Amino acid sequence: MTDMLLVAACALIDPDNRVLIAQRPEGKAMAGLWEFPGGKIEPGETPEDCLIREFREELEIELKKPCLAPLTFASHGYDDFHILMPLYVCRRWWGTARGVEGQALKWVRANRLRTYEMPAADAPLISHLVDLLG
Repeated sequence: MTDMLLVAACALIDPDNRVLIAQRPEGKAMAGLWEFPGGKIEPGETPEDCLIREFREELEIELKKPCLAPLTFASHGYDDFHILMPLYVCRRWWGTARGVEGQALKWVRANRLRTYEMPAADAPLISHLVDLLG
């Protein structure tokens, strides 16, 4: 039996229809890869609560539940675990994103996301953002 990892991710979309991606910092699994920000869903936590907590802790911005819209999800089997990851989109937040853990951040057009090396679970999410944002 494979361990199931529940993770929530969010594509912040700025007024120019660019998506925020973050580079996984050194010392973490898959360091150097680009991803949609988010994190592990804690026991008793909803995906929305997870995103609000993670974005506050890692990016110093505030998200509100009504501004989080589910878009799609990923289900991907890695060698030692399986990840289930809902992807939300958010067009409204408070504050300016900065990488608290030293992670690099980039605002990228959806049709350019494939030029960044991403974890295998994130890659299938790109087409949904391209469909949404053109």
